[in-house]
Amino acid sequence: MANDLDPRLTPVQRFGRELARARKEAGLSQERLGTRLGVSGSLVGHIEIGNRTPKPDLAARCDEVFGTGDFFARLCKNITSPSAPHWFLRWSDEIEPRARVLRSWDPLLIPGLFQTEDYARAVFRGDLATSEHEIEEQVAARMARQIILDRDRPPALWVLLDETVLHRLIGSPRIMYEQLDRLAAIASRQNVRMQLLPCETACTCGLLSSFIIAEMQDAPTAVSVDSAAKGEVSAEYEVTSMIWERYDRIRAEAYRPGQSLEIVKEVRDQWKQKS
Repeated sequence: MANDLDPRLTPVQRFGRELARARKEAGLSQERLGTRLGVSGSLVGHIEIGNRTPKPDLAARCDEVFGTGDFFARLCKNITSPSAPHWFLRWSDEIEPRARVLRSWDPLLIPGLFQTEDYARAVFRGDLATSEHEIEEQVAARMARQIILDRDRPPALWVLLDETVLHRLIGSPRIMYEQLDRLAAIASRQNVRMQLLPCETACTCGLLSSFIIAEMQDAPTAVSVDSAAKGEVSAEYEVTSMIWERYDRIRAEAYRPGQSLEIVKEVRDQWKQKS
């Protein structure tokens, strides 16, 4: 049986798993929840095991019952209009928003959580097979992820970036200036520690892939690892320990946060002069 972090879970199965989790945490039976949702307990059971597809109005009522904002509404939207590959939906909709600490490494781009709309749009336009409509959906989904940055109690963010990312032209000099200005502002927040890996470093293990480590309050640590073809989301010990070791090796070679922030500001001003 697939576990909760298995990327093979369909969006319908993910919705069902989260509904069952929320119901049990609230101490409700399927019949009692059905009564509050205005449906039968049997339908609740079928949705929980992935045999029935939830409707948007039912998803909205779930959010009202459990006080989960638009959590179930977004899960439902991903069933008919997914805004990301299936393997990543579990991460962006269910793991990242619940993380206590997020640690990331990016050797090629500014992290998605920090990207401006124009920077993200320029990145997505690099895929020539993607339509303008799909690009705008992807940009909107990326911006929605950033809600966690402005919560009353945002996660602690430990961000590792290759220094070359600051110099890589994405879109235009104006876009780069605005992006680095945003990066500098976020890096100045109390809950954020950003460090740059020097261009001349010999730490080649960081060139293998980007990744994010999510430390959870009520679940095992999980990782999201990117690749050119298909990423991976996993909570398996062998995978998470390997990524932790890689993270520690990269961070050992990085500039300190204060020095990193000054470098970002310097390069930002260079892009401003070119725009």
